[in-house]
Amino acid sequence: MTTPDLLPAVEIETNTDPLYTVLWMHGLGADGNDFVPVANELKIAAKKRIRFVFPHAPVRPVTINNGYAMRAWYDISGARINSSEDETGIRDSQKAVEALIENEMRRGIASENIVLAGFSQGGAMALQTGLRQKNKLAGIMALSCYLPLADALSNEVHQANAAIPIFMAHGIDDSVVPISTAKASKERLQQANYKPEWHEYPMEHSVCMQEINDIDDWLQRILF
Repeated sequence: MTTPDLLPAVEIETNTDPLYTVLWMHGLGADGNDFVPVANELKIAAKKRIRFVFPHAPVRPVTINNGYAMRAWYDISGARINSSEDETGIRDSQKAVEALIENEMRRGIASENIVLAGFSQGGAMALQTGLRQKNKLAGIMALSCYLPLADALSNEVHQANAAIPIFMAHGIDDSVVPISTAKASKERLQQANYKPEWHEYPMEHSVCMQEINDIDDWLQRILF
């Protein structure tokens, strides 16, 4: 799928006339195809009329990868991924995700039936966008990621999503986004009165079957 001013995306509809949308953002260097197999593993797909939208991030040079151009939601300049943050890139991608949300609403999906999901950089964008979204959303799924622009959060959160369900999951052996960074993000969310549902797994920077089952359970609880 691609239309003017919207990011191109892979789409899967589990049935005709979807009632729900899951916007699922990939990680650094991947593309929208990356999590299609995971979505196909979800049992909820057979129970709900869901449109999965997997957008492709823009191609941009990434400093930590010697300036090599790849699909990325924003630039990363060093090994500490949440230091020297690319605020311009993060906010530009936030606007691009917001445009996808608006597009789903134009297509007939109520905002309360839209889930923002993502892995790594994509999970960071789900948090960045969902917590600031003016339209009430169904939930945020943040996988193997962290909270970007954390110091700006308290001044930018939108009351429409003050009680939004948040699913956070992380591998205890993650060497890309250390679990300590993810836990610090969880604590920042708790300090802001959010109640993230936390899961951790014996894995690296990846996804495991137990995590997929837990995602399925969470989606079935929030999409009713």
